[in-house]
Amino acid sequence: LSLQSTPATSIPTVQVQGQQMNLQPPSYTAASQHAEQMKKPGQNFMCLWQSCKKWFQTPSQVFYHAATEHGGKDVYPGQCLWEGCEPFQRQRFSFITHLQDKHCSRDALLAGLKQDEHGQAGNQKPSNK
Repeated sequence: LSLQSTPATSIPTVQVQGQQMNLQPPSYTAASQHAEQMKKPGQNFMCLWQSCKKWFQTPSQVFYHAATEHGGKDVYPGQCLWEGCEPFQRQRFSFITHLQDKHCSRDALLAGLKQDEHGQAGNQKPSNK
């Protein structure tokens, strides 16, 4: 019986002169795991991978998240499942580059959010009808 639920979320630790250090990316907090899909002030970029919809403060945070949580060695499904993307078969390395160029640039993320808002305007703000 394995108790490891999702290996993608484990954070590597290193022993440095007897002290244990977590190798966490900057401004990443474990608390964000529980606040899924809750947008906090300053979080203007959303991961649009399949049904992920997590909010982040910067495009690079979205990229780091998507590359590790969706494109990680044990979780990458062999194709990009970003909303609106063609599901071509891609090698992982090719996918990471594709993710950075096509989905995680500031412009691409903002454009994706605009499309998302139009698609789900009903549950985000009252319509003007």
